[in-house]
Amino acid sequence: MKRIGVIANCNKPHSEAALKRLANKARDAGIVLVTCDQTGDLLPDPDRVDPDRIAEGVDVMMALGGDGTMLSTVRLLNGADTPVLGVNLGSLGFLTSVTEEALEHAVDVLDQGQFALSERTLIDCSIIRDEKPVARYTSLNDVVVGWGTSSRVLILGVSIDDDDVAQYVCDGLIVSTPTGSTGHSLSAGGPIMHPESPVFTVNVICPHSLSARPLVVPDRSDIRVRIVDTPKNKQALLSADGQGEFVLETGDRLELRKHPHRARFVLLPEYSYFSVLRQKLHWRGSSSRDE
Repeated sequence: MKRIGVIANCNKPHSEAALKRLANKARDAGIVLVTCDQTGDLLPDPDRVDPDRIAEGVDVMMALGGDGTMLSTVRLLNGADTPVLGVNLGSLGFLTSVTEEALEHAVDVLDQGQFALSERTLIDCSIIRDEKPVARYTSLNDVVVGWGTSSRVLILGVSIDDDDVAQYVCDGLIVSTPTGSTGHSLSAGGPIMHPESPVFTVNVICPHSLSARPLVVPDRSDIRVRIVDTPKNKQALLSADGQGEFVLETGDRLELRKHPHRARFVLLPEYSYFSVLRQKLHWRGSSSRDE
């Protein structure tokens, strides 16, 4: 690992100090740091490139911030198989695997090649209107159809592999990857899935039926969501990984499937997914080393 791409959330209080520590460690190890955004204003003597070239010629990307910084970094790579290592500059996140205190240790691990890689499924979502594609999104966490300025309900029709599932009267719907199962879907009552599980979750938000429950389906499935009805003065909005909002209309169709590319996360030898869950979710019985 001789060239490391760096993206940081520069609004984090400790970002400048962390970037200086990273620069000092990289210099001692003979590693070149590469960046493409305002990170370079805080990172001493970086190699600056255009954003669309950041994945070229770097061995790994380091995302310093929180889970949002990880999502931004994956979007920036735009399907490149460059692995990503997340360093949390706050409380431990679900996606970031390294604490701020372990920053220098993480550089040593990268330099020595002693890490593991975790491959994560991405969602490819196309929006079809009048039988023509009008937008397309790639998501690491989830695709969400939700409400706008009104509290009135939506009617959404769901089918999987051309087999009709149900027509839901609801506030919205979440299609989640295993990586995103601990995000919006979890807060809406969805299951926790190990991030390398080959599945998707379809989770209805506040359905007007007590029998509606989250569905876990194989990630080889083609999932279709039809906007059956949107009441007047109500905007049905689509967001991908919480970014941007596309206004949906009655009759629109979402087509969701597994993206041909995967995101790749760097995990240090001591990383434990279940330790993260114990800490973040405050599970009783957590061992003392996690507290």
